[in-house]
Amino acid sequence: MEPTQLETPLLGWQWDQLTALGLLAGVLLMFIWGKLRYDIVAMSALMAAVVLGVVPADRAFSGFGHPAVITVALVLVLSQAIQQSGIIDTLARPLAALSDRPILFMAALCSFAALLSGFMNNVGALALLMPLAISLTDRPALVLMPLSFATILGGMTTLIGTPPNIIVSSFRQQIVGEGFGLFDFSLVGASLALIGVAFVVLIGWRLLPRREEKQRHTDVYSTHDFLTEIEVPEDSDLLNTRIGDLELNHAGEVNVIGLVRRNTRIYANLRVALIRAGDILIVRASPEELEAFLEETDLRVWGADRFEEEHLTDAEVGLLEVVVSMSSVLVGRTPKEMRFRRRHGVNLLAISREGEAIHHRLAHLSLRAGDVLLMQGSKEHIRETMMGLGCLPIAAREISISRADLRLWPVAFFFAAIMATAFGLLPISISFALALGATIITRQYSVEGLYTAIDWPIIVLLAGMIPLGEALLSTGATTQISALLVQATQGLPAWGILLAILLVTMTLSDLMNNAATAVVMAPLAAEVANKLGHSPDAFLMAVALGASCAFLTPIGHQNNLLVMGPGGYRFGDYWRMGLPVQLIIVLLGIPLLLLVWPL
Repeated sequence: MEPTQLETPLLGWQWDQLTALGLLAGVLLMFIWGKLRYDIVAMSALMAAVVLGVVPADRAFSGFGHPAVITVALVLVLSQAIQQSGIIDTLARPLAALSDRPILFMAALCSFAALLSGFMNNVGALALLMPLAISLTDRPALVLMPLSFATILGGMTTLIGTPPNIIVSSFRQQIVGEGFGLFDFSLVGASLALIGVAFVVLIGWRLLPRREEKQRHTDVYSTHDFLTEIEVPEDSDLLNTRIGDLELNHAGEVNVIGLVRRNTRIYANLRVALIRAGDILIVRASPEELEAFLEETDLRVWGADRFEEEHLTDAEVGLLEVVVSMSSVLVGRTPKEMRFRRRHGVNLLAISREGEAIHHRLAHLSLRAGDVLLMQGSKEHIRETMMGLGCLPIAAREISISRADLRLWPVAFFFAAIMATAFGLLPISISFALALGATIITRQYSVEGLYTAIDWPIIVLLAGMIPLGEALLSTGATTQISALLVQATQGLPAWGILLAILLVTMTLSDLMNNAATAVVMAPLAAEVANKLGHSPDAFLMAVALGASCAFLTPIGHQNNLLVMGPGGYRFGDYWRMGLPVQLIIVLLGIPLLLLVWPL
């Protein structure tokens, strides 16, 4: 289906150009609104573009085979393979020795995070170091935002550090015939990362609001406020009643999460367990719900007035705090819909949102990215279960990797791929595919992990946005927008227009996904450079730089959102440290870009 070329009286714009631009504007608004997942928004817009004739039907799914999308997927899997190799745990072990020296500890932690993020997925780098940071400090709020910023800054330093760099390089490949090299981002990116990390470590954390903090994040839940032990009397009418039926028949939200019978704790298969005389039921309910429940039944509160958390665990059952990621299947769904216990064998005990515990009506609460969940389940499987649902554990694992446990082959294959790319022997997508294939063939990583390690919403987002970006080019909408931008900035020096590109990209990145920002801005920046008669390199680099600068809000980058709950941050906290960081990047970034990539 060929796009229509009908003229409109609106400044010479054509209908297909207005349609493409309207779809893009709709996508941006939906991203900012945030009520629908970004992958759903992108694919919906793509389907609309096909129906309206802006994107040819035979190109609708071309994004899934785009080199940038393939490379992002490969980086995600290789990052996970390296994470499981044990090498990073071993390298992180010395950090524990610095925990009693806060500034030195933060400097070492953030520097290590930035270094890791240059060569692996920065979400993976945060997932590795966040539990360690929480376990080694009494004030997580002063450490977690600097850690998140450090991982974002580290992503600027190499081609594979962040998806926007890969996207910008791929676009350069289309227009010039050659993409950016692996370390082409390093002179500018590493300089800004070094200065940015130094700022957040020495000054930035002091700008964060000081609020009363708990000794440990788990303390915010105050289990005695919502967990109660209830005794079943000898003459109870509920004898031989299934616990599942007891929960179902009660109108309120009362969940039995444990059973004590003759000094034996039972946590598994509770729904089918029959109530016996003398049983002690461990019940999750708010005070109001508990009062109504006790009035409806002949049960009574047992034992101490204050519930003790150790009653929730035994040798096989434990508690785990997890944070919900942006790509989690839990986002937008309620615990009632998820049926945690029936489907996954875990109990949801409480939710913390922006540092405030939520105990009431949990079953009907729509979960958000950044929520922290307190879960109960089998110690052997709870971590893997929650990670499979797209949640990141907050509790630190024991770092007890021995030399025999280390798997160095994944690191060796990854290093070989880096060298092959750096010396131009192979395209990055091919070298990384070979490295991943070697890792799997040598059984250093499971085939199942090949699919679970990929952040599919990001892949679908890119696959949907790339054809839309191409539509802006093919219809000439990008040419029209760039002409308006050049006209609006007429009289400014070239560096002023470069600054405008950087600021616009930064603003978009603070409000929507950074990968989508790069898809939209890269063609526009290149077209502006073309109209000005300059090389596109500095303008494309400005897009890559700006797309990585999501420091003002928690929604621009997943890492900012992931630390929001564990750190007890609020939406308005991020600009306090983020605004100075972005000012540093603007003030130093433009001169560095012009120095390294002359116009």
